[in-house]
Amino acid sequence: MFNRYAGADPRELLPGVTLRTLAHGERTLLAEVRLARGAVIPEHRHPQEQTGYLVSGRLEFSVAGESLIAEPGSSWSLPADLPHGASALEDSVVVEVFSPVRDDYLPLH
Repeated sequence: MFNRYAGADPRELLPGVTLRTLAHGERTLLAEVRLARGAVIPEHRHPQEQTGYLVSGRLEFSVAGESLIAEPGSSWSLPADLPHGASALEDSVVVEVFSPVRDDYLPLH
């Protein structure tokens, strides 16, 4: 399955945080997340493994109580159910893969 980036509509998840689902299959979902400087993703957990790559910007992650700074080129893989959150220190673009698929991130059409 191929998707065109321009055809995927972004949706606001939180103030200053938008999600664009780029592609998904039966077991994985690929998403682009944009965070405006100052945006916060509160600590949360989910049953999906989450692997990401910071394309641009700077993020401060909180992972299981530990603070980490991500810069362009940083990548991560978070196991399912691990508490984590993030704050955007700059406007940032992240590409992430979730497995299994996050139903709440599937396109709305």
